[in-house]
Amino acid sequence: MCGVCGYLQSELTEAGVANEQASKVLKEMMTLIGHRGPNDAGQYCSQGLSLGFRRLTIIDLSDLGNQPLFSEDHRYSLVFNGEIYNYKSLRAELEEKGYHFRSHTDSEVLVHGYACYGPNLLPKLRGMFAFAIYDELKRELFLARDPFGIKPLYYSCHTEDNSLVFASEIKSFLAYPPFIKELNKAALLPYLNFQYSAWESTFFEGVYKLLPGHYILLKASDLAKGKDKAPLPSTSYFDLSFDYTDKRSETDLIESLQAELKASVDLHLQSDVEVGAFLSGGVDSSYITALSQPKHTFSVGFAGYGNGGFNEVDYAKKLSKQFGIIHHHKDLTAEDCFAILPKLQYHMDEPHGNFSAVPLYHLAKLAKEYVRVVLSGEGADELFAGYAPYRNSSYTSIYKQCLPLSLRRFNAKLAKLVPNAHLQKALIRAGQVPKEYFIGEMNICSDKEAKSLLQHEYQVGVSALTGLQDYYAEIDNLPELDQKQLVDLKYWLPGDILLKADKMSSAHSLELRVPFLDVKIWQLARQISPEQRIKCLETKHILRKASSKYLPNEWAKREKLGFMVPLKDWLREDKWANLLREMFTTEDAKEFFQTDVLLAYLAKHQTGKANYQHQLYLAYVFLLWYQEFFHKR
Repeated sequence: MCGVCGYLQSELTEAGVANEQASKVLKEMMTLIGHRGPNDAGQYCSQGLSLGFRRLTIIDLSDLGNQPLFSEDHRYSLVFNGEIYNYKSLRAELEEKGYHFRSHTDSEVLVHGYACYGPNLLPKLRGMFAFAIYDELKRELFLARDPFGIKPLYYSCHTEDNSLVFASEIKSFLAYPPFIKELNKAALLPYLNFQYSAWESTFFEGVYKLLPGHYILLKASDLAKGKDKAPLPSTSYFDLSFDYTDKRSETDLIESLQAELKASVDLHLQSDVEVGAFLSGGVDSSYITALSQPKHTFSVGFAGYGNGGFNEVDYAKKLSKQFGIIHHHKDLTAEDCFAILPKLQYHMDEPHGNFSAVPLYHLAKLAKEYVRVVLSGEGADELFAGYAPYRNSSYTSIYKQCLPLSLRRFNAKLAKLVPNAHLQKALIRAGQVPKEYFIGEMNICSDKEAKSLLQHEYQVGVSALTGLQDYYAEIDNLPELDQKQLVDLKYWLPGDILLKADKMSSAHSLELRVPFLDVKIWQLARQISPEQRIKCLETKHILRKASSKYLPNEWAKREKLGFMVPLKDWLREDKWANLLREMFTTEDAKEFFQTDVLLAYLAKHQTGKANYQHQLYLAYVFLLWYQEFFHKR
């Protein structure tokens, strides 16, 4: 894990004073992302180009692994964040073509690979990456991001000096003089829907994410054409779709997954420093631990809560003991969690309303005391169908097969006459198709509720369902389970799960690797039919069957819990409710929110008459984020 930053200007700048000034700016940009790479730093400035790098040493600990790296003829220069796990085979392929390597790093494969293949290098890569390559001859900048969005990359164009600036984290832009910090008013509405920043745009006006599985190829001369407040055209190089037309047997899929995941874990263990593993009580991290057999595993729980919804530490300790692994854990208090929220929101760059980022922050801090790299189980639920909303599709499948949509819609209108609340909801949901309600694993506020919470000026954003309609039009003919998984793979996985994994681990200079999110694993997962993904209401059926070769049945069958947090209980205590109440009476709160509605929510929540934990937390951490970026900096 490392940090990259840089900028390209349309006009050639003269050497000397201009390069000295560029070097100073670049150094300040690099300092703001220094936590991503505390072991070394490097920069390169030349005629309108500036590349900066902060290094966390993982592979080839020598100075030869420092960046920026250059091709042999110095035509191409590279800064790269991530890991290329198949770099050894790619290196051998390039050596056969006459390329010479001076280090043992995976980074050098990228600069020579791009010189050889250009953008066609990307489909050859197995790994997590965000990188920039500059072609000195053509004055072209190439920006690329891995297929699933494991590694972040942001950019912004500026007409003031006809430049493009990019970085691993938005905070790096604060040191770039042409960058003017301005809130994107349209970001608040979808944030209240999703709980995270889902669109290509960000909470900063004019700042965009490079989409997962995409690249941008930009000529310096194009920057003189007034590009500013719109995302740059990008090209997709990755096929995110299911293909199970040649239906494979369950046995074949299970055996193939066992072999491919073992191979992926072995590749992810490549390191010149020690590798540990995050371990909960669920099947995903347990399977990774069983295959990797690290020396150390890590977990967190919550003080005062035994095994169950808020604590899986005992399960993790038990499995670690069974494998002879040293297990480390920490029990968190409410004080531990609330104390780090301002710092957490700063590291996230944008407001992030998933409270599970809090235990993840503490987990990364714990792991960093012992290792520099950890394996984790992110991605398994999205690839293999592990979430409850996926299984809910199976509950109503027979009903849907028996009745056409028109009749199901009619029954949904009569649902309010049914006395059972759960049956009411099931009838209503069965009368809908995913594009009418499904925005991903989390759906916090409806459009109506979101607008009731926001001041009129901030109700202008593209809501979740509206913004998803173009994508739903592409996948509308697919089975319901396919549609839901694809929406999560495209939005929820990179926008929430992987972003917080990257930002919370990098906050502690820890590299987090995700063996499930390997392109070979995806190529297998996309061949599993909906009926094989969820069988007899069992989620991740193929994955669970594959894991049973390595795990006790208790672990292979355990229901998913995730990072459950007792936030609902804490917000009913005066100490924490008053913390939010004080925030909701500030001038900032009055600027963005209908504070009378927020305070009414808080009062009802504290008495136990309603559960508004998510809405309250979303508003609170947005205000913390705003303080961090618009008042403190």
